[in-house]
Amino acid sequence: MDQTINKENMKGHRSQTLSRLLKLVLTTSPWMFVISLITIILAALSNVIGTLFIERLINNYITPLVKQVQQGQDPNFGPLAYAIAVMFGIYAIGFISNYLFNMLMGILAQKVQFRVRNEMFTHMESLPIAYFDQNDYGDIMSRYTNDIDTLMQMISQSIPQFTNSLLTLIFVVSAMFILSWQLTIFSFIVFALSFGIVRFLTKKSSHYFQVQQQKLGQINGYNEEMLNGLKVIKVFSHEPEVKEDFEVYNEELRKASGKANTYATILFPIMGNMGNLLYVLIAFVGGAAAINNWAPLSLGAIASFLQLSKQFSMPIAQISQQLNSIVMALAGARRIFQLEDEPAEEDNGVVTIAKNQKVDNSWFWQVPEKDGSVKDVPVRGHIIFDHVNFSYVPEKQILHDISIDAKPGMKVALVGETGAGKTTISNMLNRFYEIDSGKIIYDGIPIKQIKKDDLRKSLSIVLQETHLFTGTIMDNIRFGNPNASDDDVYQAAKLSHADEFIHELDDGYQTIIDGDGGDLSQGQMQLLSIARAMIADEPVMILDEATSSIDTRTEKMVQAGMDNLLAGRTSFVIAHRLSTIVNSDLILVLDHGHIIEAGNHDELIKQKGYYYELYTGKKEIQ
Repeated sequence: MDQTINKENMKGHRSQTLSRLLKLVLTTSPWMFVISLITIILAALSNVIGTLFIERLINNYITPLVKQVQQGQDPNFGPLAYAIAVMFGIYAIGFISNYLFNMLMGILAQKVQFRVRNEMFTHMESLPIAYFDQNDYGDIMSRYTNDIDTLMQMISQSIPQFTNSLLTLIFVVSAMFILSWQLTIFSFIVFALSFGIVRFLTKKSSHYFQVQQQKLGQINGYNEEMLNGLKVIKVFSHEPEVKEDFEVYNEELRKASGKANTYATILFPIMGNMGNLLYVLIAFVGGAAAINNWAPLSLGAIASFLQLSKQFSMPIAQISQQLNSIVMALAGARRIFQLEDEPAEEDNGVVTIAKNQKVDNSWFWQVPEKDGSVKDVPVRGHIIFDHVNFSYVPEKQILHDISIDAKPGMKVALVGETGAGKTTISNMLNRFYEIDSGKIIYDGIPIKQIKKDDLRKSLSIVLQETHLFTGTIMDNIRFGNPNASDDDVYQAAKLSHADEFIHELDDGYQTIIDGDGGDLSQGQMQLLSIARAMIADEPVMILDEATSSIDTRTEKMVQAGMDNLLAGRTSFVIAHRLSTIVNSDLILVLDHGHIIEAGNHDELIKQKGYYYELYTGKKEIQ
């Protein structure tokens, strides 16, 4: 019963996906779709009409000429030449129509591909961070590449050929009934014998094409993960194990692809040979019927019917073959639509932020009032966590009753072992995730009332894992503030002490780097990341292990620049090196999501608790 329900659900999903896909194609370019449909009908119809014309050509033009020659009369080739010209015109219309619909559907497929990629990327930018934490990057990329490619193949080839074959089949069957209903029934009986084989092969190939798409996404995800961790793999000499795992995934993909293509490939030859068998049987039966007057069949009618019998089996084979491609593309389209249907990050905020043009380093919260006016509230950086609780997944709480009062300009340090909840607190402030209970207040405004984009514009972040973008060093620093001048970039680089190593590069600030930093060291990449945060010039700064990849000498230089940067700003600093947070106004020691100690450096040392043991080396941060 469960299998029956699953099959029904699968069919329902396919029909919904197909309906949505057809709507997408139609709305992308209605006129192109309509013209393509007209030309497909003309192409199929002209082919059948041309075949039917063979009867007239033989009975009305060729046979009389033969009799004229046999009777010793001079043959008149004029009517025959005219008939051949008409026949040529019919096939020419079919050729032109066939060319047009293939060209138009190819262009339409490119337009749909362009639109889908844009829609996917735009929607992906609106998804919450939680989506990317829960989904493999390689699988997401597979939707942009493999799934969109199969979708394009379906629109440009499979659907046009399927429609053309279906129309051809309808027109052919109609023409066969016009010529001889007896031979048509006989053809159906012969063809019905092969239907079971066709159905079996189609069902098998459809199943394995779906499995192929799943395995393709799986192997792409594995490749992406291994490439990101390549250095770790080499350090631990783990290449044989990785290769062995890859071979398992690759073998699963090979088996699924092999079976899918095997079943799909053998279908066409079987149907083609069925056409040959049907051709021979009709020639025998039709000839016998005409000779013995069992049916009113002329020589031209038999010739036309034989040609139609060849056209009868091929469209069915093509329909079966294209169905496999359509099913595979629908599986890919469903994965694309699944991404597009993912709920976007909710944002019910109404409060926005604006820079004070009269005073440097000054901002306003623009709070809408009930009477329609907007109240300007100075951005001071006063952040309060009021009994905040949070869990990434239900029944597994991460933060427990967190209360913090970070007054304007205060430097708040978060200390604790890995997994204690330090980074999670910064994620709550950014609203990458929503808290379960409690409140977070920003300058007297609940952060849920602040639009997320504007909230994040008030925060500069330096992450432990640096990420640079392909482009020049100047472009990467300016990423924090696209409107910054070159002088602003130079100033930010000097404050972060990145200016020193940049000048040692051959092209200086115009040095091109790729996404992983190119030849830059981890410390140099971190300096650029800090410079990027500096040029953003936001009211609140979050430093998540910002100096973890910098040597002790560089750390001292950066610390001096960061002290200047943090002056007058509220900051949250997460650090393993306690030397970087000694001058913090408030140090919070976390353990498994609980704040177990709070105070400045001197106060915590006097308590001789957990922080004291960390600072004196009696205990190490794990």
